[in-house]
Amino acid sequence: MFGKLYLCATPIGNLEDITYRVIRVLKEVDLIGAEDTRHSIKLLNHFEINTPMTSYHEFNKYEKAEKLINLLKEGKNIALITDAGTPGISDPGEVLVERCFDEGIEVSSVPGPAACITALTMSGLSTRRFAFEAFLPREKKERAVILEELKNEMRTIILYEAPHHLLGTLKELYETVGDRRITLCRELTKKYEEAKRVTISELIEKYEKEEPKGECVLVIEGKSYDELRKENESKWQERSIEEHMEYYESQGIDRKDAMKKVAKDRGVSKRDIYQYLIEAQK
Repeated sequence: MFGKLYLCATPIGNLEDITYRVIRVLKEVDLIGAEDTRHSIKLLNHFEINTPMTSYHEFNKYEKAEKLINLLKEGKNIALITDAGTPGISDPGEVLVERCFDEGIEVSSVPGPAACITALTMSGLSTRRFAFEAFLPREKKERAVILEELKNEMRTIILYEAPHHLLGTLKELYETVGDRRITLCRELTKKYEEAKRVTISELIEKYEKEEPKGECVLVIEGKSYDELRKENESKWQERSIEEHMEYYESQGIDRKDAMKKVAKDRGVSKRDIYQYLIEAQK
């Protein structure tokens, strides 16, 4: 019989946010895989948890995953914890979970705090649809691609950022997505917790004068449908209707459907396009 992997969510700041179930599971398993054992030992000591720990982090996630898989195959039950929040979200836990599925090992998530959801719910922005990007890539080309994708994102966007990179990231966002509404959440669940809903430009002005402190979650308003539609219409107005039709017909789209697409792009009726093409033909 294989063992079972438990993904145990730990507090993101306030220790009272841990669940009774997480405490029980951490006491009952054979081993705890921790992102930073020096950090996690404080949590375990606080709740009088004496289960052995082993390190599992970004720099050993592949080779260590195989060792943990072998232990699970021997029937050991293992809990995985991160420094704060839910394992597998923007951390190496996803590698171990994937390997468990490859090997037919059962995985269970023991829910609890997650900084992204905590920030979203207190942001004052739309929560119905959202795009979680975690930390933007540090590599310039990949970062530029992601930022360009976010330019037309209609869902609420959630980003993580360290305080020493915050101002630079805000400036990049301003240049790429424009001056959107944004809620900066910092020190979540801690004594100096703050959620400030302003605009990106206002945050830039603030942090050009003072140094940011604490781990930050940025919740950014998505582009509205009307804004996207107007931009799309404006782009197509630069082309003639004939060129617009040719754009779609060259893709193998029949004339009738091409007229529908052209009408939608320009914010007019299909009949208007049809009438224009008839008059132009005459």
